Amino acid sequence: MPRYFFHTQIGDDLITDPTGIELRDPDEAWEKARHTIRAALREQRDQARLMTACLIVADAAGEVVLEFPFSEAVTPPTPDDPILH
Repeated sequence: MPRYFFHTQIGDDLITDPTGIELRDPDEAWEKARHTIRAALREQRDQARLMTACLIVADAAGEVVLEFPFSEAVTPPTPDDPILH
């Protein structure tokens, strides 16, 4: 299975993933990226800063497979969601 590396870019700072994870294909890497971002955004600290971040997924050769802005992982409420005050 291919190995994918999940690097986080926040402004000019890049946090590299030195170990990566083996996944089936780029689609599974996209799902893992979305899950990772949503988990990071559940924490209260630095949420505003994280909304400007991007998860860069690269393969073992260092080629970028996808770039996933944190802001795109946020799901807007639907009309069926209860309104909380």
